[in-house]
Amino acid sequence: MEAGALVIIFALLVLFSFLGLGAWATVKAVGAAKRGVDRTITQARRTVEDTTLKAKSLGQVGVTASLAQLRLDLRTSMRATQQALHDGVRSDPSLKESIGLFERLSAHGRELDDELRRLEQEPDRKRIAAILPELRERAATIKQSADSLRWAARERARRFAEDELSSLSEQIEVESGALRDWSRESVDDLAAAAAAWDAAQTPPGAAPGRGAQAEPGPAALNPTAPAPSYPWQKAPRPETTT
Repeated sequence: MEAGALVIIFALLVLFSFLGLGAWATVKAVGAAKRGVDRTITQARRTVEDTTLKAKSLGQVGVTASLAQLRLDLRTSMRATQQALHDGVRSDPSLKESIGLFERLSAHGRELDDELRRLEQEPDRKRIAAILPELRERAATIKQSADSLRWAARERARRFAEDELSSLSEQIEVESGALRDWSRESVDDLAAAAAAWDAAQTPPGAAPGRGAQAEPGPAALNPTAPAPSYPWQKAPRPETTT
């Protein structure tokens, strides 16, 4: 009975584990889907707002058109800078500090954009016209900072690409030169290599260019030649026999 109870408890634990994993996976999937929907809604809302701002800046005049144009320029610059920095940090981690600065700048940009949106509904156009130069100056400062970050990141990426291309071209030129030298090996180099090989094969003391002479064998097999005779020497006496 105890063994059967243990088996049942173990089976229940496995079942609950699978149920827990299934619930966790479901929650993750629902969360991912929700984030995807939120991103889609946010993108659609931004597209509608940008289209509305373009229509106001082109179809109206006066303060309303100025406010719409300020918002449109500000949003376009900030969005382009954000995209450039996030794309560049994938290959250049040093841009993380620039992204931190841009996030601080984005807080000022969002604050100004919200203020411009509220002023679009303001009925007192004279008061808006009075503060419009200050709003333009704030927008220009934020836009200039965002543009500076964006172009600096792009210039940095372009310099890295140019340096890498220059280094690669130099390596290819060196490799091409080595291949050309190998395919055009001169006759003098071949002759010098052959002479060096012959010199390495010649034993010490032998004349260069000739084969090694045979070592003299034992006296019994190779008797010494008779000594030369000279006119002033006496003829040797013949040996006597008994």
